[in-house]
Parts: sequence; C-alpha cells; structure tokens
Amino acid sequence: MDKFVRLTAVACPLAVANIDTDQLLPARYLKVPRSAGLGGMLMHDLRRNADGSLRGDFPLNQPVWREAKIIVGGANFGGGSSREAAVYALYDAGIRCVIAPSFGDIFAQNCVKNGLLPVVLPESTVHELAATLNSRPGLKLTVDLENQTITCGNRIYRFEIDSSRRAQLLNGWDDVDLTKSHESEIAAFKVAHHRRFPWVFGASAATGNKNSSKT
Repeated sequence: MDKFVRLTAVACPLAVANIDTDQLLPARYLKVPRSAGLGGMLMHDLRRNADGSLRGDFPLNQPVWREAKIIVGGANFGGGSSREAAVYALYDAGIRCVIAPSFGDIFAQNCVKNGLLPVVLPESTVHELAATLNSRPGLKLTVDLENQTITCGNRIYRFEIDSSRRAQLLNGWDDVDLTKSHESEIAAFKVAHHRRFPWVFGASAATGNKNSSKT
C-alpha cells in the first residue's frame, strides 16, 4: 500500500449528501476485475447521461477538475453497502483524499486499508471549503497528515484522525503490518500473562501430555 504523508493537489467540490457506495460504483460493475480499470466507472450513473455521454454539469467532468486528487464531499459520504470496490474506483481514478462532514463507517475503514485518506471536518467548514473551490476553480489544497492540517489559500484547518489509522497511512501499512508494529508489546504481554497465570499453561501442557500417553 502506498504511503500518505502530504498531498498538494487540485480539489473538486462535490458537496452532495449521502453519495453511497452504489453511486460510487454501481452494483453491475462489481464483477469487473480491478485490472480492467475501475476508475473509469467511478460515479458512472452520476457522471453520465442515459446514452453514456458525459454530463457537462457534473463537477468531475469539468476540465478544471478532471485531474483532481481531492474531493470535498457531503455528509455520509460512502454510506450504504460495504463494497470495497467503491474505494478501488476512487483510488484508480486518482483520488487520494476525501474531505467530508461524515463517512460510512466501513467505507472509511476501507479507505485507510487502500491508502486513501478520509478527513472529517465540521459541516460548516466543509461548506466553506466547497464555496472557496467553486469560486476559485482549480485551486489546490495541501493535506498534511503528519501535522493533521489542511491548507486552503491563507486558511489552515486542523483535523483529527484515529492514531492507528494515521500510522497505517503514514507508513503504508496493511492490518498485518500494523499488528507487527506491536510485536514487542505482544511479546511482553505473553511473558507477563504466562507469569501471572502459570497454572493455565501448566494445566494445558499436562492435559496434552496425558492425552498423548493414551494414544
């Protein structure tokens, strides 16, 4: 998984509430292998007309935002089903960060597991950011995960994030890597647990030996 440390990129305002995972990647595309390019199917039914042509009024279709790597979205972004492929579609389309007032819980977890940063900010702040981006199309934001800040022009906004999720993104760790990062604490716990409850281990060993002798 790629690390996420600091990103300066064009941000696209998409402050629509309740964009769910089925809108991010319609169910009919779930059987499509990721190698086929899920990025081209991102928000397919929102971005395209019935005949398949691109909607000119949809923000991500407009030339100034086509290469955006940051989305400023609405509340409950990524709600709905738990399909991880919705995150694949975002990532494969070049999106590396989504800023919103709230996220679907499983969607946010899937984002972190795939190197995409979900940033939660107050709804009023998100609206302020979206208004700025709409008034200044093509404006770049700087998202700094180390310092947990977002810079927009001369404004700096601070955000909070779970420490484990932050560590995973900064280091490019999957869940196994995160567990391995606590190897010393796990080893110390095992030693302390063994010393505190020696009879548990002794009883298990004795039982195992007893059973072995009967075979």
